[in-house]
Amino acid sequence: MTDNAIHLKRASRLEITILVDNYVDLLLPDQPGVVRPSSAKNGQMLAKTLLAEHGLSLLIDTWDGETRHRTLLDTGYNAGTLIHNMQMLDLDPGDIDALVISHGHMDHTGSINVALEAIRRPVAVVCHPDVFRSRFIEKPKMGLVKLPQLASREQMAERGAQLSEERGPTPIADNTVLATGQIPRVTSFEKGMPGARMETEGQLAVDNIEDDQALVINLADCGLVVVSGCAHSGIINSVLYGRKLTGEDKVYAVVGGFHLTGPDMSSIIDSTLEELKKINPELIVPMHCTGQSAIARFNVEFPDRFVLSSVGTRLILPAQPC
Repeated sequence: MTDNAIHLKRASRLEITILVDNYVDLLLPDQPGVVRPSSAKNGQMLAKTLLAEHGLSLLIDTWDGETRHRTLLDTGYNAGTLIHNMQMLDLDPGDIDALVISHGHMDHTGSINVALEAIRRPVAVVCHPDVFRSRFIEKPKMGLVKLPQLASREQMAERGAQLSEERGPTPIADNTVLATGQIPRVTSFEKGMPGARMETEGQLAVDNIEDDQALVINLADCGLVVVSGCAHSGIINSVLYGRKLTGEDKVYAVVGGFHLTGPDMSSIIDSTLEELKKINPELIVPMHCTGQSAIARFNVEFPDRFVLSSVGTRLILPAQPC
């Protein structure tokens, strides 16, 4: 560890529950460290099911000894999905200690006011100040399209949000989780999302999505766990920055959206796989915006390390002693 590194507490245990993602399969089997949700309760098949959508929300539980800290990363797209799925999983929003916004796109922030109301008390909300920007997407077949905007600071504050708007890294969860803040773009191939635009000083400009950030946990005896929202900065850039911030080289797991979906991003799948092999994590769980083609490649290239993401899944780390 370098002298100027951020000294995270080593989490003795980590659980990540997938609350919102693009895919749900109630028939997936458990694996070591991977608990799939049941479709029955008390001998009765459930009348309702978990919901999937084009969005992401992850519940991250870190333990410092016997003390648990509960962090919510993002809130999904549709207003009702997150709370519905938490109810189905018997999870109480009131237990959430902090909420982190990975970036200001609607598929990660759409349920934020509903989530804040369900938490029922003041809660720290960590984000980059750019999450409140007015944003657009411009594509040849679509033209210029305005994206739904994040709820206002005032609306969020009325519902108990205690905003912490930081461009730099922010330790949370009693220093067991690090929100990276703005991620430097250092790889040659991760160039962001083509067609992204934002309003600045009344004019449209290229949107580099500088508010994109990841979470980093230092899992005792195992190494870093890097959890991304969409990785618009690039999933490799996100991992490299997590290493730099903490001074820890070993990466145990890479989890979250890798943003490799669609024809605009297909050209960097090979480079991403190549660099991830060099990083050599024990566990890889691509989600949300990674895309079907890239997810299939991860499954083939990392057959013993890949876990298929599905709503309701709980990752218990480490699955076995490191």
